[in-house]
Amino acid sequence: MDVIALLRSAGTRVTPQRVMILQALIDAGHHVTADDIHDDVRRTYPVIDLATVYRTLQLLKRLRLVTEIDRADGSAEYEFAGDGRHHHMVCRECHKTFDFSVEYLESLQETLTSEFGFLPDLHSFTVTGVCAGCSDVSESPTSGVPVAARGG
Repeated sequence: MDVIALLRSAGTRVTPQRVMILQALIDAGHHVTADDIHDDVRRTYPVIDLATVYRTLQLLKRLRLVTEIDRADGSAEYEFAGDGRHHHMVCRECHKTFDFSVEYLESLQETLTSEFGFLPDLHSFTVTGVCAGCSDVSESPTSGVPVAARGG
């Protein structure tokens, strides 16, 4: 992928730091922390500081080239947005991050628009909860609603 062309098409100035940080995100191919990106970029550009990484990540997020995932433990991970939008679920127990498709939010977007005249920005959406691996929730045989969700 031509990172320089990608930055130019997003309308931002091309700097070596921006190129290296965006390239590190693309190369990672998964969710990474700012520290991970900093460590990766420092291998080829040892003078880069962590503050530059954070500022660049915020810029790339505003340009919608990167998504930020707020984790249940208060930290954040980043991912190259690419062409395919998707959203995230974060387990507050094991802190794993799972992707889910934009299709799950289409009805929410339609409802917010039709009922409230509100145009939601669903470019990046994170849901925090408990994953199946950490949950001991059993389904109620009568309602199909998890027992824990009903309070009993």
